[in-house]
Amino acid sequence: MRFVEAPQLTIAVEEHGPETGLPMILLHGFPYAARCYDGVLPHLAGRRVLVPHLRGYGQTRLRPGVLRSGAQGALGADLLALMDALAIPSAILAGYDWGGRAACVVAALHPERCAGLVTCTGYNIQDIARANEPQPPEREMRHWYQFYLHGARGAAGLAQNRAAFARLLWQLWSPEWRFSEAEFAASAAHFENEDFVEVVLHSYRHRFGLVPGDPAHEEIETRLAQLPPLTVPAIDLHGGADGVNPPPAQPSPRFTGRFERRILPGVGHNPPQEAPGEFAQRLLALVQLSARASAG
Repeated sequence: MRFVEAPQLTIAVEEHGPETGLPMILLHGFPYAARCYDGVLPHLAGRRVLVPHLRGYGQTRLRPGVLRSGAQGALGADLLALMDALAIPSAILAGYDWGGRAACVVAALHPERCAGLVTCTGYNIQDIARANEPQPPEREMRHWYQFYLHGARGAAGLAQNRAAFARLLWQLWSPEWRFSEAEFAASAAHFENEDFVEVVLHSYRHRFGLVPGDPAHEEIETRLAQLPPLTVPAIDLHGGADGVNPPPAQPSPRFTGRFERRILPGVGHNPPQEAPGEFAQRLLALVQLSARASAG
């Protein structure tokens, strides 16, 4: 474990492999943790791999006085700050849910820092300006937890029942995944972070325009509001049984670079933990593609 000092926080990063070669940065989602990559790592032996704890999770700590923001601009800023602090000019960025959003933000706004992208729910940058437009009822039903967290009742419920809340979402979002008690407990321990509740509440309120973001990230949010294209080589590794964000009929047109979509039958919202071998294969494919591009 390394603790990396960034402007707003100290980021806990689990490091694997040598300090040479093209790094892979693997980012977890909500309500998951860095433990989701434990099954991926054996497939990446000999490679440099970094698995950060996102803000509000595990051993990462926000500084006093910093807004406990879970907005997409904050997640992207943290990832970029981590890369700057470790003098990483470019990396393979991979993630799902919140982690996929952080990876997409950096890939879109700083494509020179992203040698390749694995995202597990497609184009993961939020269109906040249109967030309050009604969606089909079936889609609204899948997002009940977001609306629940908008009010005081949801805030109290998350604070009192964070593990039970997360367990329910794991079950709903990955209906064919039979995770063990040990697997869940290992991730649930990361939700005991003192900032977890505040960061989660801010995330699900900011994306609907209900609360302001951190002024420190205003420039990032302004750029993200334009829904910038993803020009880097990208793979969308989408669970075919994803209970919260099922694969759309067609991928987003905002992937304008080399792009591939793979739908994984029987896999839900957490591909790295449900299909670690396939996830690792896509990472290694991007490493090889980057090596060929550099050689050419």
